[in-house]
Amino acid sequence: MIIEHGFGNRARYRGGYVSIGNFDGVHRGHQRMISSLVQHAHREGVPAVVLTFDPHPVTLLAPDRTPPRLSTLERKAALLADCGVDCLIAYPTDRELLNLTADEFFQQIVQQELAARGVVEGPNFCFGRNRGGTIAVLAELCAQAGILCEIVPAVTRNEQVVSSSSIRQALLAGEVREALEMLGHPYRLSGTVASGAGRGRDLGFPTANLDDVATLVPADGVYAAVGLVDDECLAAAVHIGSNPTFAENARKLEVHLLDYDGDLYGSTLHVDLIDRVRTTQSFDGPPALQEQLKRDLAKIRRIVDEHWAEID
Repeated sequence: MIIEHGFGNRARYRGGYVSIGNFDGVHRGHQRMISSLVQHAHREGVPAVVLTFDPHPVTLLAPDRTPPRLSTLERKAALLADCGVDCLIAYPTDRELLNLTADEFFQQIVQQELAARGVVEGPNFCFGRNRGGTIAVLAELCAQAGILCEIVPAVTRNEQVVSSSSIRQALLAGEVREALEMLGHPYRLSGTVASGAGRGRDLGFPTANLDDVATLVPADGVYAAVGLVDDECLAAAVHIGSNPTFAENARKLEVHLLDYDGDLYGSTLHVDLIDRVRTTQSFDGPPALQEQLKRDLAKIRRIVDEHWAEID
């Protein structure tokens, strides 16, 4: 998949089918929409194009209301590539773009810049200044331009529309399994491995402390996960939160990789969360904590083994 940071290399994206949006998390609703986009494009031998915005438009319009991200641009690109997208345009959001009316956006971006043969969107799509362009407006503009307009129905789960907002709510409640079901893939956290107090190693369970995590960090607790190290997938235990057993109040993100004893300091580590094992707890002392960690790791290994069996 080609990634363009803004417009310019027109030969790579003009004349295809286009989906426009933030695509945060690339969840099942996005995947349904992209599946239709790719089918239209590849049937006619033209590119399947996604236009997204980096940063999120709300960052400029109302910074205090900017939602925490579910995916970095790198992760978003990888997930969209897996869906069959040919070209991702990550437009560096600016005031000039945000000030375009719906009509201006359609004429200048969809028609003139992208020369789109069709537009594929979801039912909640809005575009143009003050979100003035609804799907009804889009359908009318596409009809006038003589291009396809397809509105793909939302995906629902337990009578709730799958959305980036509902996934954020699940993660903030520690409901990672529910978030995974809505995402259609594990929830990934990425960060730089930094030095810590070394308590994990003293307990016999060395951990990598992750800093500079750019996406939403779920509720406190212990999670089963898969760590990605040098293209190898390893079962991992992830602890999010403080360390009340040692009277440490700072919130941390610590990763223990099962069956690994290398040095990760200074490197970037990716972990895919699968499920929450328990909440953060205080123990009477190191021996009690060690016994609990042994039980946690046994359970985490079972969860990860089951996860791998499901995706084989």
